[in-house]
Amino acid sequence: MSILNTVLRALTWYNGQSIGTQLFTARNGVKVGEDVEGNVFYTSKDGKKRWVIYNGESEATRVSPDWHGWLHHTFDDAPATTPLVHKTWEKPHHENLTGTPLAYAPAGSIRRDQPAPRADYEAWQPE
Repeated sequence: MSILNTVLRALTWYNGQSIGTQLFTARNGVKVGEDVEGNVFYTSKDGKKRWVIYNGESEATRVSPDWHGWLHHTFDDAPATTPLVHKTWEKPHHENLTGTPLAYAPAGSIRRDQPAPRADYEAWQPE
C-alpha cells in the first residue's frame, strides 16, 4: 500500500474504510459475506450490530436490496447463507447513477449528445 493510500484512509471516511473502522472490525467483527460488488458485510460478536465495508467509494445505493434488508435487521439470515427468492419480473439491482455521465437523460434533455428537437411549445418573443 502506498503512502498516499495510507493518508487517504487516515483522513477520509468515504474511500473504503478508515483506520478506526478497520481496527474496530478486526477486534469486534465477524465476516458474514460479500456481495457481487465486492462489499464485505460484518456483524458484531454478540450479533447486535451489522455493517458494511465498501469496495471503493462509500455509496449506499451500491448495496443490493437483499443485503440492505439484512443490514437493517429486516432479515435474520444473511443473503450469503439464505438467498432471497426473486420474482422473474424483478430487474437486477443497480447503483444510483444520478449526477454521473451514465445517468438517465430523456430524449429532449440538453445532457444528451443529440437532443431531440422540441416542438411542444413556442418560445415567447416580445413585440
